[in-house]
Amino acid sequence: MKIGIPKEIKNNENRVGATPAGVKELIKHGHDLYVQHTAGEGSGFSDEEYAAAGATILPTIEDVYATAEMIIKVKEPIEPEYSLVRKGQVLFTYFHFASDLPLTEAMIKSGAVCIAYETVRDRQGTLPLLIPMSEVAGRMSIQEGARFLEKPQGGRGVLLGGVPGVRPAKVLVLGAGVVGRNAALMAAGLGADVTITDISLPTLRHCAEVMPKNVKTLYSSQHNIEQELPTTDLVIGSVLIPGAKAPHLITRDMISLMRPGSVMVDVAIDQGGCFETSHPTTHSEPTFEVDGVIQYAVANIPGAVPYTSTLALTNATLPYALRLADLGWKEACRQDPGLAEGVNVEDGKVTFKAVAEAFDLPYTPLSL
Repeated sequence: MKIGIPKEIKNNENRVGATPAGVKELIKHGHDLYVQHTAGEGSGFSDEEYAAAGATILPTIEDVYATAEMIIKVKEPIEPEYSLVRKGQVLFTYFHFASDLPLTEAMIKSGAVCIAYETVRDRQGTLPLLIPMSEVAGRMSIQEGARFLEKPQGGRGVLLGGVPGVRPAKVLVLGAGVVGRNAALMAAGLGADVTITDISLPTLRHCAEVMPKNVKTLYSSQHNIEQELPTTDLVIGSVLIPGAKAPHLITRDMISLMRPGSVMVDVAIDQGGCFETSHPTTHSEPTFEVDGVIQYAVANIPGAVPYTSTLALTNATLPYALRLADLGWKEACRQDPGLAEGVNVEDGKVTFKAVAEAFDLPYTPLSL
């Protein structure tokens, strides 16, 4: 199979869909690899390394799309790429369709096979291709939140861990999934006073057993969140409904309960955001202000640490890429129902129910 690795063109996105090691493995399986010039540069991988692994280096993104039968990326295609995607071409990447109608319509129109990292499941029912970036984003949410709590960044001027004789900052984590747990652990490690919420009591019990003593658990309800906000310095929004639009856990009115200079980090922004006032931001302009509260809603948080992120992501995606290339996408999905759940759009049809429901589009099960 001819496999293309284009350079990401989303704002400040420096990750890449395959490392030279991954390219070498795919070539060992008999596939032809085409890597765009400087595609890996942002993650620390040179054209020479890809060429040494056996890849052909192509000068432009147009060349990669025109040559490849399967495209392996990191982020969803953006508008300049829409016209490059062709019927029957397999795209293997993050899509987050439920928060982006223009992207969904463009991929339906293209006739491509869109396999979304974020909805692939393993035998345990977990999301193996989302977990690595959720780990990175959860940990970085605290790093970024701590930065924007600093006064020069517009924050309250609060040190997350405090010092002897001065209380630490209060951190509220909404959602105890992979992102939330990693955020809570990072905040606790810095010495913050952390509260983590969820609607699953078994999940909260598990957190209570394994988290450090400065992490408290709280059942997630509007009332409980409202009670926490007046004394909270940093809110991390990390709720996830796989493949679907995120629910708004903090409304516009609730933000007024917080103190000026407090910070909100919406890690769920790539699925529409879990704060009503959220809109996607970029690493070049990461924040905006609502009622004196700073909101951070960068849709590709792990893109800020591309070396770590690319290695973590490709460790997870490579086995699936090999199966798709070796067997073809139809046979690979037939053999692995969890991989089949990753197929969100195929030949002009929406094959993932949550995406169809998000935009009131016709839903066609992949089996049909």
